[in-house]
Order: sequence, then C-alpha cells, then structure tokens
Amino acid sequence: MFCYANTFQQLDALLTANRQYWQFVPFADKGFAWEEQHPEFCDWLASIDDQTLAHLNQDQQALINAFTPWIPDAALLAKLAETSRLTGSEHIYPRNFDAGIPGRKWQQITAFNQVLPRLGVPWLEWCAGKGFLGRVLSVTHQQPVTSLEWQQQLCVDGEAAAKQLGLDIHFVQGDAFDVSSQQYIQPKQHAVALHACGDLHVSLIKQVVAKKGQAVSVSPCCYHLIRDKQYQPLSSGAKASKLQLSKHDLRLPLQETVTAGNRVKQLRFVEVSFRLGFDLLQREVNQTNDYLPIPNVQKALLGEGFEAFCLWAAEQKGMTLPDDINFDYWQQLGEKRFAITERMELVRQLFRRPLELWLVLDRVCFLEESDYKVTLGTFCEKQMTPRNLLIHAERVCSMRENITAR
Repeated sequence: MFCYANTFQQLDALLTANRQYWQFVPFADKGFAWEEQHPEFCDWLASIDDQTLAHLNQDQQALINAFTPWIPDAALLAKLAETSRLTGSEHIYPRNFDAGIPGRKWQQITAFNQVLPRLGVPWLEWCAGKGFLGRVLSVTHQQPVTSLEWQQQLCVDGEAAAKQLGLDIHFVQGDAFDVSSQQYIQPKQHAVALHACGDLHVSLIKQVVAKKGQAVSVSPCCYHLIRDKQYQPLSSGAKASKLQLSKHDLRLPLQETVTAGNRVKQLRFVEVSFRLGFDLLQREVNQTNDYLPIPNVQKALLGEGFEAFCLWAAEQKGMTLPDDINFDYWQQLGEKRFAITERMELVRQLFRRPLELWLVLDRVCFLEESDYKVTLGTFCEKQMTPRNLLIHAERVCSMRENITAR
C-alpha cells in the first residue's frame, strides 16, 4: 500500500457514509434536505440563531463540537483532513523585485518558493500569466525558466519584464490542453503550477508522469473547472470509490467562510432571498418542483425591490407572470428559505476541507502509483490563501540516478 493511500481510503469511506449531509444542492430543496430522515436534527438546526450561526462558521472546532452529537464522524473527518506545514529556507530578493506584483500574490509566491527544494534543474512554469513565479524561481535558484502561457499579451509583458530584470526566462505561448504543450515537459526538469485551475494542473501532472519528469510541485485550485460533466478520478483508489462528484460538489472546497462587513452581508441576504423567493414563485406558476437558476444580476436592480427583481428574472427565463401576484408574500417565503439554506450550508461546511483532501490525495496517490515520492503539506497560512495545499513529487528513478551520478 502506498504512503498516502490509507488516509485516502479512510476519508473516502467517511465521505461516502456521510454524503447525505454534503452531496446535495441546498437551493433545490424548499426546506431542510433531511426533514423526513432526521426531523430532530432539522429542528435543532432551525433553532440556531444568527449569532451562533456566524460563530460556528468562523470557529472550526466549535462547529465540530456542535455537530458531533448528530454527525459522529465529524471529529475524525477533521482529523484526517489535517496537514502539516512544509518547511524551507527564506530567500532574500533584490530591492524592488516585487514591483508590479500585487501584495497578496507576492506573499503567496514567495511562500510557495520557500518550500521548494533545490534540485539544480531547469524550471517549467505552467499557466504562467506574466511569469511572477518564474521571476522568483529564476533569481533564487539560478536555473533557466520556461514559462507556458495561453494569452499572447501576457507572454509579451512577461518576456519584457524578465529581459529588464536580466533573468533567464523564456516565454512560450501555448494551450496547456493541447498535445503541442508536451514538448516543453522534459525529463530533467522541475515543473510548477501555483493555483492553476482544475484540469489545468491535472493536465500538468498527467503529462509530467507520461514524460517521466524529474519533479513537479502543484498547488491545486478551482477543482470545479473541468471539461467533463463529472470529476474524472486519477488514482486506482478514487476510481474504485462509490463517490461520483458533480461540478457542484467540486465547488464545496472553495466555499471558505470569510468575515464580511454588514453592508456586504445585507446585500448578500437581499440577493439570495430574492432568488429563493422568485424560485418558489416560479415553481407555483410553472407547476414544477424543480429549482430554476437565473443569471447574475446587476446589484443596482436589487435596490428597486423584490417585484422589480422578479419581473427581470421572469424576462430572463421567458416567463410571463400573472397580474395578481402578492410579491410581499413570496418575498417573505424567500427570506424564511434563506435562513434554512444558510443552516444547510453550515452542515456542508464540515465537509469542505475533507473533500478537498480527498481530491488532493487522489492526485497524490496517482503520482505515487506512477513511481513518484510525494510530500503533501501547506505552504502558508490560510489567511494568505485558503488554497494553501502543495503537492511536491520527485520521480524515484530520478532520485536514484542523481545519487549514482554523485
């Protein structure tokens, strides 16, 4: 059994056993999703006041403690989802080297670079943008960097900046999904991707394995941005799992709760309750029990009231609303439904990080099955970025060859 496979199997078993609590669409239900199976649990959820709700959203341990009587696996899931902080050495950068790089992005890049080992081989920067990470890799490791980027203008800007800084960076404009991008992956190379979305970082991992690249370091992001309708597992363990993940399921790890100001909270309450109220209305008008998603709305429209919102939404969906609608009634139902939805999302919050670890461990186990030694951990605190997991893999054969060469 591989190094991380046991943890994956335990997570998989718990997520599968408890999927009724996280694998559903809150907006699809008029009430709590578990009213028939667990009425007492739903009564307890309904009794949570808004202040307690906000506290539980911000305090993970309090959340676990509150739900353990109802979901006994809560604590074990959280334990399995824990990861250690990766260590490395700090680097000193030239003065003003961070010019033009947003502050938060600079912090993420330098934290990412700090935990990368010195392998003494060239770098491949996948989905490079303007090559901010590539600049840091070049100046600290003194190795050439190839930066692959889809947008031509970003390549031009990145090339110009690298030339001005005197860095050995070569930009190539290319599609990470196209077979032509495989030519840039070499056996003696360290490939990196910091927050490459969904299938983009999966594509890199697969191609590095296929080309027997020496090393790859990836910080996954945006798991839902995939080309297939459902998640396509990589490892043998994930392929054998009973879990089938939709794009909606894959969004769950990204739903990190953040502290927002009262104005932002109020605006969200208005928009979501309006959407839920209109959905109940359209179900009545269309004689259906199916949720009807509607497009993004200009925030200014929300200030015109619920009736104006409903008329706009109906127009977007080609609906004609009756003339005798009591909009106040449907607005009040939407507000009540908002409270229920928020408490269902609180339950799903328990499974956010465990599901993310399931996805990341699928990548890790795939690499292990492909003869790579893998290290998994966090490269920064979640306040810097919630997507702080880093997978570092080195091909076992390459490690042996390096030792022999010495």
